[in-house]
Amino acid sequence: MIDDDPFAPPAKKPAPLEAQLETASIEELEARIGRLRLEIAQCEQAIASKRAQRAAADSVFGPRSA
Repeated sequence: MIDDDPFAPPAKKPAPLEAQLETASIEELEARIGRLRLEIAQCEQAIASKRAQRAAADSVFGPRSA
């Protein structure tokens, strides 16, 4: 089975970030910042969780040697 359609239009490349920021409205930029802050908070939570898991493992098995 062929997944590529030879008659499909070529995929559009996303505009560079600078162009996206230039054309976005203030409201769109504020919404983008909100989404990025949420994503950063989620990353920070994941890091904290992984550090806690590592600390728990280190307390049982000892620290990893580099």
